[in-house]
Amino acid sequence: MTLSVIGAGFGRTGTLSLKLALEELGLGPCYRMMDVILQSDFAAHWARAAKRGTVDWDKIFAGYQSAVDWPVCDYYQELAEWYPDAKVILTVRDADVWFASTQNTIFSSINNLFEQQSPIGEIIRGIANRHFGGTIHDRFLLVEGYKRHNAEVKSTIPAQRLLQFDVAEGWDPLCEFLGKPVPDKPFPSANSTSEFQQRAAQLIGQAAVSSPQRRADPAA
Repeated sequence: MTLSVIGAGFGRTGTLSLKLALEELGLGPCYRMMDVILQSDFAAHWARAAKRGTVDWDKIFAGYQSAVDWPVCDYYQELAEWYPDAKVILTVRDADVWFASTQNTIFSSINNLFEQQSPIGEIIRGIANRHFGGTIHDRFLLVEGYKRHNAEVKSTIPAQRLLQFDVAEGWDPLCEFLGKPVPDKPFPSANSTSEFQQRAAQLIGQAAVSSPQRRADPAA
């Protein structure tokens, strides 16, 4: 098994909905940031990639047919070269809406990933340094970084190999691009801001239960 679809869109552009759609089309399992969070060895691989160390792409994606979200999208060019038959999908949404979503979810104080001294923290700081001038809260820098990345993808990947995709468009453009029949069911809609916040609160609660020191310190 090898990657046949590479997601080049930033997180919070409908990547979970795309993941579910790809899996519905038989192009799963699909790799995304949650796999990295749940698998410590995955995070270590990406931390090395952020430092531009040697990365075994085939090992990272063993058992997967597609990959979306961060940190995958930061390496879309390397992955497109490594998997020359894979198609590339750039998920997009309005830049200001995207920024607001990041502040309420992945870059919010709920999970505080940016400050963590861990492989995941290294990944988030690498993203900030690469695209946003080392910050995750400056509207101008984030929006400019978002637009710059999207423009770079469109200028780098040949048009016949690239789909610029807003998940609100539904099945038709995605299935046409991938040569798949349109499923007789609604296009997936997942990971809204409220859903993300609920899931983050659950994960934080689980971490608190597993850490006596954290339970004793209400400021943790």
